Amino acid sequence: MMLSPPPQALYQLAPDEKRRDCGLNVLDTYFNNGSAAHLPEIPQDVVVACRERLEESPCKELFEECTRIVREYLSGAPFSAYQETMYFSRFLQWKWLERQPVTKNTFRHYRVLGKGGFGEVCACQVRATGKMYACKKLEKKRVKKRKGEAMALNEKRILEKVNSSFVVSLAYAYETKDALCLVLTIMNGGDLKFHIYNMGNSGFDEQRAIFYAAEICCGLEDLHRERIVYRDLKPENILLDDRGHIRISDLGLAVQIPEGETIRGRVGTVGYMAPEVIQNESYTFSPDWWGLGCLIFEMIQGQSPFRRRKERVKREEVDRRVRDDQEEYSDKFSEEAKDICRKLLAKDPKERLGCQGGGATEVKQHVIFRNINFKRLEANMLDPPFCPDPRAVYCKDVLDIEQFSTVKGVNLDPTDDDFYHKFVTGSVSIPWQNEMIEMECFKEINVYEMDGVLCPDLDVNKPNPPPKRGFFYRLFRREASASAAPATVRGGGG
Repeated sequence: MMLSPPPQALYQLAPDEKRRDCGLNVLDTYFNNGSAAHLPEIPQDVVVACRERLEESPCKELFEECTRIVREYLSGAPFSAYQETMYFSRFLQWKWLERQPVTKNTFRHYRVLGKGGFGEVCACQVRATGKMYACKKLEKKRVKKRKGEAMALNEKRILEKVNSSFVVSLAYAYETKDALCLVLTIMNGGDLKFHIYNMGNSGFDEQRAIFYAAEICCGLEDLHRERIVYRDLKPENILLDDRGHIRISDLGLAVQIPEGETIRGRVGTVGYMAPEVIQNESYTFSPDWWGLGCLIFEMIQGQSPFRRRKERVKREEVDRRVRDDQEEYSDKFSEEAKDICRKLLAKDPKERLGCQGGGATEVKQHVIFRNINFKRLEANMLDPPFCPDPRAVYCKDVLDIEQFSTVKGVNLDPTDDDFYHKFVTGSVSIPWQNEMIEMECFKEINVYEMDGVLCPDLDVNKPNPPPKRGFFYRLFRREASASAAPATVRGGGG
């Protein structure tokens, strides 16, 4: 059973006109001495301050101090008591299950969706749960020939680190004899490049473009929070899911910047690189806000700001335009759209929106986003302006996807094993747990006896019960030789 959101989350997600009433309800439920759910750990002066601020201005951060106090309290004696209960034993079972080996037999593999730098991308399905993903294959010989080990491992580690609704998630990493495999969020709605140029007139109406820009802004905020600069914003790297929400994909050029440092590096795609990148100057996150400006411009205009579609022009000329030329706006742009593009496409990063100390908050406060409730957007509670047709295929025909040639003159040897060991780490915790909930495996297994009696699978004094022909049967029927669970963490079932 899924838990309902905590009260402070409900308060933050409430529409502006209902936030005050929602806040009063939280105060009456949890901070009133006579209520059943009263939290005595919250000092009375904090409660009084909350009530006063709520009456003056119901800001979204109202309950932050209360949340901190409750979290600090729960991390002490209540958590120690929890570790002695059957619920903690069940938690350990789940962690054991999460760490089961992942191989090619964990999945069914389907049609090719496209190609990456080192191999094909195909659709795949977890056999045990039915969850669909995209499997990005990195051919071992191709990676070795191009000396791409560091780049591949960097992308894998960054994907593993980021947990965002607006960035493609890594769920599993495993290997076959010939390839390293990243199992990622599947995005069936195609990429923005396809939608901008292959769905009638080039470009989007402004409302649609701004919705996507808001979601991209949230994705960049989540990356920057981890001190990761993306460096490759362009339409083909922004993917749509079944509902029409977007995610940033392909983090091969992303890099994590140590606290207090800057980096250099002339990396990116011609026409989308910021002036400071082209000139090999030092930077932190400014190239991403430049990239957002390029994207907003292209989504509205139907062409990038410094290079017309399919224009045959040398790289040096495009770089010169980026450094020196002012982008031109047609009547497709409202004054507000022109304003945000000009501020994001400021040549000097010190003058660029998003680079003046406030980061994503600066960008979100631009007037063009005035109708976007970002808390609700981040909670996936706003409907996208376009929903992909589930019967349509928003990508090239499989026959049009160019095949990779055979890699010759490269041999794999034991010296490569250290790299493979770092890459192949199995399931990633949060995406795996979300899969268990979404596919109802959690509900199937997370069963307890009533009246405090231990389930047979949680009672160490009883033999393990035979598993139901459900999730565990599906998980292990192809792994007959799989090792049994440790004695202290008994295989779930229940």
